[in-house]
Amino acid sequence: MSVIENRDIIVVGQQPWDTPIGSNCKDLALEFSKHNRVLYINAPLDRRTKFQQRHTESVKKRVRIIQGHQNGLEEIAPNLWTFYPDVVIESINWIKWTSVFRFFNKINNKRFSKSVKKAVSELGFKNFILFNDSDMFRSYHSKELLKPDLSIYYSRDNLLATSYWGRHGKYLEPELIQKSDLCVANSVYLANYCKQYNPNSFYVGQGCDLEMFKNDDSVKVPETLSTIKKPILGYVGALLSVRLDEHILLHLAEKRPDWSIVLVGPEDEVFAKSKLHQLTNVHFLGPQKPETLPSYIKGFDICLNPQAVNPLTIGNYPRKIDEYLAMGKPTLATKTEAISIFKDYIYIAETKEDYVVLAEKALTENNSKLEQERIAFAQTHTWEKNAEEIYKAIQQIEKDKQ
Repeated sequence: MSVIENRDIIVVGQQPWDTPIGSNCKDLALEFSKHNRVLYINAPLDRRTKFQQRHTESVKKRVRIIQGHQNGLEEIAPNLWTFYPDVVIESINWIKWTSVFRFFNKINNKRFSKSVKKAVSELGFKNFILFNDSDMFRSYHSKELLKPDLSIYYSRDNLLATSYWGRHGKYLEPELIQKSDLCVANSVYLANYCKQYNPNSFYVGQGCDLEMFKNDDSVKVPETLSTIKKPILGYVGALLSVRLDEHILLHLAEKRPDWSIVLVGPEDEVFAKSKLHQLTNVHFLGPQKPETLPSYIKGFDICLNPQAVNPLTIGNYPRKIDEYLAMGKPTLATKTEAISIFKDYIYIAETKEDYVVLAEKALTENNSKLEQERIAFAQTHTWEKNAEEIYKAIQQIEKDKQ
């Protein structure tokens, strides 16, 4: 087992610690802190957010810190601190010209880094590792300004496919990847993308919280599923047209009216108006509490991940598949480069027609042996394993630098 111990690690990224939803970066920070001292830096407050969300508690807290009424450095676990910067940065992403954006972005970076240095000094961090969770704007100059012993860029989403990151990020992200000491990515697709700009780029996998995804007697199938005709082909998660291919679901439902399609999760406008609502064998069960989702998955005969393939989704790690496999369920998914690591444990479709053929195959051949193999594979995708792969990459680069 590869473990880096007794180091100081600074984590910068996009997800504030006080945001209620989880994130890769927060989970990795917790894992790093088992063997190292970790300082998790929250994104600095920007001027637009300070005005538009001034009545929210999160902004009020940051304002108190900026005014000196509250300490921005908080210990949240053994070896783990979070820091709220005591500065406001300018909201500059409206600027169309990248050269002008660069000028003001450097000013923002200097403000941000000056604040971070206060926390670094207070904690006495030395020779630290800088772990950058895709913060390509605010932390673009952090390597030069903070002078870490080692700088790591972490890629976990194809952010350039979004309008916010795309305009300036198409220039800044490749440059940041290139000047980082190494890059790590949670999908093969993103690792290959990083490798175009930095040969020291590694696929490190993805951790998942699978504790509640257990197919045992403690998990009871909801009553709403007991009245639905089997076999049930189900999907759990937000029904977003940018991420899911509605045509795959329509094809399945229309070609096999004897199958039930069950969709659990909130819908966007496209899905709310979809022809799927007119089909008697398609059942929309709406959003459910996260802790109840394993119960729904348990009631499915086949789990679906009918992903739409586009620049936003093509490189994403499909964590949902780990949740399905952790419960031993046969799983059908759309072929992407990122899906390749699951190829021995799921059914991969290239067309909507494949979904019908593969669903029939999955229903026919499913057995307890296959279920146990799926569960065992999913359990290899832990945060501990994810951190271990990152440690291996760090050790390789540090060995090469000697």
